Amino acid sequence: SDVTFVVGREQQKVFAHRCVLACRCQAFQGMLGQGLAGSEDSPGSIPPQGPFILGNVQPEVFLAVIEFLYTNSVTLNSHIALEVLTSSVEYGLQDLCKLCVKFIKDTLSVEQVCEALQAAVTYGQADLQQHCLAFIEGCTAAVVRTQGFHELSDVVLARVLRSDRLAVDELDLVQAVREWAHVSS
Repeated sequence: SDVTFVVGREQQKVFAHRCVLACRCQAFQGMLGQGLAGSEDSPGSIPPQGPFILGNVQPEVFLAVIEFLYTNSVTLNSHIALEVLTSSVEYGLQDLCKLCVKFIKDTLSVEQVCEALQAAVTYGQADLQQHCLAFIEGCTAAVVRTQGFHELSDVVLARVLRSDRLAVDELDLVQAVREWAHVSS
């Protein structure tokens, strides 16, 4: 390896190869010094080795991104999928984004659907938005009792409430929205 990252609060060291990261991802190309040795932009230049400090990223999430850059596949679990989706958007990795969306859709649960919907709206993932809304419509009564429902933004809550197919008694829905308002205030 010729580049080191110090990741997360744990300050875990992650070693990688500058050429792999820069060739696979423009964001890393910029981070690693704008050019590789022998590139047209700066012949003979050697980008810095780091360490690059990434304190706001969980090591498991960053390692998933690195795994994707090296292998074009990724090992996800329900604890990191949304954060890997966030990183894929930040780094401009569309193929990783697609893998994350597929995993999230395949493993969607009552407890995570609101957080997934919030991320889908935030990152403009229309397919995931529709999937989450359909899931919410199918089990609304359980979803409105989750912490995720109470943490929805007002924009996303409005999208949910616009549906005519919510499977919940109207009085229960009104009560859930009141609780949301209390938590949000």
